[in-house]
Amino acid sequence: MKVIDLHQSEKEIIQLAVENNRHAQHKIYSQFAPKMLSVCRQYIKDVHQAEDVMITAFMKVFSNLKNFEHKGSFEGWIRRVMVNESISFLRVQKQVKFTEDENFFEERFNNIESQFSVEDIQFLIDNLPDGYRMVFNLYAIEGYKHQEIAEMLNISEGTSKSQLSHARKMLQNQVNKLKNYQNGTE
Repeated sequence: MKVIDLHQSEKEIIQLAVENNRHAQHKIYSQFAPKMLSVCRQYIKDVHQAEDVMITAFMKVFSNLKNFEHKGSFEGWIRRVMVNESISFLRVQKQVKFTEDENFFEERFNNIESQFSVEDIQFLIDNLPDGYRMVFNLYAIEGYKHQEIAEMLNISEGTSKSQLSHARKMLQNQVNKLKNYQNGTE
């Protein structure tokens, strides 16, 4: 059995994992699993299903690790695998429906105020329809552009913009209701 030095570089650990070193793979999994479960959970409401998707995605990470080129962040590469696997899961479940809306207009909304907890915000995002939630997460959380989202989800760029606009509007309404509830005015 080969012992992994605690101070090994990320590149060395990745190389050991490519060579099927279980300790190196475990180290990578232990380091990134909590964050990656959160990523999957942003797309998938049920935490158990999100965990299953994360585990499947980690299997893809380890089987494709040899393709990681060390050109960007390793965490970012893993995150992309998690996002893609989450989207694939939702597609298979046929839970996502996108509505074409050619008559929408883009509105600007204020950021959600910091008075809300992460759990409150996640609850609000969870209550978005699946298509809205997916586009919102890809755009607002992951930082993808509408053209990239359209390609990933096989929708038009206009549909991506529309879904985001509707998601923002719905979130703003929910934030206002939550504020009123917390202030005792609803």
